[in-house]
Amino acid sequence: MNKKLKLQQLKRDSVASFKEKEKFPIIVILDNIRSLNNIGSFFRTCDAFNVEELILTGICAKPPHREIQKTALGAHQSVAWQYFETTEDAVKYVRTKNYKVYAVEQAETVIQLQNFATNKEKTAVVFGNEVDGVQDAIINLSDGVLEIPQFGTKHSLNVSVCGGAVLWELTKQLIK
Repeated sequence: MNKKLKLQQLKRDSVASFKEKEKFPIIVILDNIRSLNNIGSFFRTCDAFNVEELILTGICAKPPHREIQKTALGAHQSVAWQYFETTEDAVKYVRTKNYKVYAVEQAETVIQLQNFATNKEKTAVVFGNEVDGVQDAIINLSDGVLEIPQFGTKHSLNVSVCGGAVLWELTKQLIK
């Protein structure tokens, strides 16, 4: 019989040891995400996938905030993060660290997520506002646009769900 593990059996890192361990060369940029629950979910997802940094821009709320903490479940303390007034400034910052920048969006020219190869390069991914998506100016500053194939009628995913799918694909390539 197979039993699920209890929390103490998972042997998770402490916040201190997590902060010390080497991160995957992935940076997540949130382009004006309005939902505090989505921001909290990104903190948690960035923790799960051991990303280097989470960058909040524009209208994104910043920790400490009760609604972010509710969904982050403490990940706002383990994940390195910073805030920029504009997404353009965030993109400029990651470029100084030699990161390639990819918008996650539906656009005229895209790379389907399953066909994207990081080649283990430093990769920054930009996730856009829940209504307007990634700004056109940011798409034009990007090295490419990643799209998650979808087969239903809605043609969109919640941005934090999208983040989980994209970060898993990037991480999967790094752990092979």
